[in-house]
Amino acid sequence: MIIRLDHVAIAVPDLEASIRRFCADLGLELSGREDVVSALTSTAFLPVPGTRVELVHPLNGQGPIQRFLEKKPQGGLHHLCFATDDIDADVVRLRALGYAFTSDAPTPGAHGSRIIFLHPRGFDGVLIELAQYPEHP
Repeated sequence: MIIRLDHVAIAVPDLEASIRRFCADLGLELSGREDVVSALTSTAFLPVPGTRVELVHPLNGQGPIQRFLEKKPQGGLHHLCFATDDIDADVVRLRALGYAFTSDAPTPGAHGSRIIFLHPRGFDGVLIELAQYPEHP
């Protein structure tokens, strides 16, 4: 079951410049960084009360974020992520309702999570990620 909005992910063409801008200009704090090899992303985490902003950048110029930036070089909103307490049950339930996923099964994500994306055509053009964590970050 969906338990909360986990994060808003923003694809950025220059991770270092974006970190500086979000921290210095908006007053957010960088709580960590992680390269998520399975997703081919380099990610910076900026907590805000109740959720996080994640700045995502292509790892080694590859992967879905790279393709996104090729279409939108300035970057922009990439996806919304909802935390779930049972990703497998949610996948079964949402498939039964007719939703399509971008992969067959959950894959490893940041912070030891398991993640899966719902195709944006099912949610008014918005890419939706579901994430289940071993513990809530």
